[in-house]
Amino acid sequence: MAAKLLEGLTPPQREAVVHRGGPLLVVAGAGSGKTRVLTRRIAHLIATGEAAPWQILAITFTNKAADEMRTRVAELVGPRAARMWVSTFHSACVRILRANADRLGYRGSFTIYDDLDSRRLVEIICRDLDLDTKRLPPRSILGMISQAKAAQQGPADFRAAATSLFERRAADVYDLYQQRMVAANAMDFDDLLLNAVRLFKEHPAVLEHYQARFTHVLIDEFQDTNAVQNELAKLLAGGHRNISVVGDSDQSVYRFRGADITNILEFEAAFPDATVVTLDQNFRSTQTILDAANSVIANNVGRKPKTLWTDGGAGDQIVRYRADDETDEADWVAHEITRLHREEGLRWGDVAVFYRTNAQSRALEESLVRVGVPYRVVGGTRFYDRREIRDVMAYLRVLVNPDDEVSWRRIVNVPKRGVGETSVARLAGWAGTQGISFGAAVARAEEAGVGAKAARGLTELVALLDQLRAEMIRPEPTGGEGDAPGNGSGVTEDGELELFPDRSSVPVEGHLGPGEVVVAVVERTGYRNELLAGGTIEALGRVENVDELAGVAGEHRTVAEFLEAASLVSDADQVETDGTNVSLMTMHIAKGLEFPAVFLVGMEDGVFPHLRSLGDPVELEEERRLAYVGITRAE
Repeated sequence: MAAKLLEGLTPPQREAVVHRGGPLLVVAGAGSGKTRVLTRRIAHLIATGEAAPWQILAITFTNKAADEMRTRVAELVGPRAARMWVSTFHSACVRILRANADRLGYRGSFTIYDDLDSRRLVEIICRDLDLDTKRLPPRSILGMISQAKAAQQGPADFRAAATSLFERRAADVYDLYQQRMVAANAMDFDDLLLNAVRLFKEHPAVLEHYQARFTHVLIDEFQDTNAVQNELAKLLAGGHRNISVVGDSDQSVYRFRGADITNILEFEAAFPDATVVTLDQNFRSTQTILDAANSVIANNVGRKPKTLWTDGGAGDQIVRYRADDETDEADWVAHEITRLHREEGLRWGDVAVFYRTNAQSRALEESLVRVGVPYRVVGGTRFYDRREIRDVMAYLRVLVNPDDEVSWRRIVNVPKRGVGETSVARLAGWAGTQGISFGAAVARAEEAGVGAKAARGLTELVALLDQLRAEMIRPEPTGGEGDAPGNGSGVTEDGELELFPDRSSVPVEGHLGPGEVVVAVVERTGYRNELLAGGTIEALGRVENVDELAGVAGEHRTVAEFLEAASLVSDADQVETDGTNVSLMTMHIAKGLEFPAVFLVGMEDGVFPHLRSLGDPVELEEERRLAYVGITRAE
């Protein structure tokens, strides 16, 4: 089988696949078959017996990519591939933290806050501190907190480094934010990574367990890792040093999210004995397209040098259109797409239009509508960001984690039950003086001194939630003591006795599955009736969305499992294209996709490259990388 895994590979690809032991850096250019190399490498490790499936940790940057990798490896080595850990960094950290949360002052049922939840909590804290949110926007403060966490700065370190009034006020918010997060038994996305690092550093036995468990660590899209993810990788590979990373410095385009290109540029400094394999043969684009991409990226200094090439021929020339303005540009694009469809037989779904910012889509949409071209804006409002979905999800989150402040605040008066802002403020204030969570204060509403009507409504709500909590299937709390989670079976994957089995995924008690819980919530609270009372097409659409949520939830065993899966869905996981619509999207969203015909619009100073990059060499290099990504999406 091992020999068969090498069939059809180029010499560099084969070298990467068969690499035995020690650090490996695969510099994989756009369209060079990196996914194929990574999956074949994993399969080769298993087929040769160099590693058992359960000893492999493979990290991708989207759940979609993880599912694809798992499927491809299974096709090569069979069902035993299911015993690998293939996940995103965040998913892997959640899995580790669920089993060890008590060591860090959390419970295993902690809630995962997304950006909207975190921003809402920051808004609440700003109001409590009486801050002017026009001068100190919560979004900006949250951005500073996230940047601080990416740099592994806690509230005290951040305050010590603050030099401006804005930074000092942000430090005040950061301090309270972390206190409220712990009280709410919640972690944001940054916390998932930071707390995993903290766990490993404060509890060496836990780290040693995972180092022994995962004898091979493989990471895709390494150029997109941030400092904390890089440290996690080094910690996990610290014992055996069998770490394989695949990436392309020329496709590092997420600096605004904390991605640090130096992680891939300095990999050899961190691992001096690393083997480096360069994949520069492209299997997607024509040489004309590759020449354009090569010429753009060659101007960058911070990169791993390579020149993409193909044996597929030169192909058509790139068409350049100099437009008078954005309307003229959009009209030309719309008519050219129509021509490609009618004269060259391209399906609408074969065509994509990329732009630098979402604001550029308006003119394009207007022109496409005028000429009758079907299109889809990729990366619009996420399903889980819709109001009615967040309302129901908040109920589910409170069922699993009764201390979740943001979710409690969302549902206390949805549907209306006479609980106004005054009552909410009284509950929050009383919770603070009593040293209890907001959720605990809700359960003692009368004692907290809220009005009679509000207290009556909250008492009924708490009783309903208690009843649902008793009826729903839920996981048995993680049991055992010790330094590591297990797999819940009582034995490890290699047949040895497991001292500390992880029971967090074993459904117990109750009879309502997640889908049934969603239905029960919307029916018993009166939320469905409130939605229907709107009597509009939009209202009916919201009801349909809630019904769809029930269907999605029903695919999981427990509410907790469903909430975790939903919270870890990334923007990239939401990207879908089809054969019936032209795709409109930003170049950031386009990363990882490919199309027979691609239009790059707005390529002018101040638009693309973006205005903020002009005069800033570091930002300008990021813009070139973004252009490189856009160009190399074309087939």
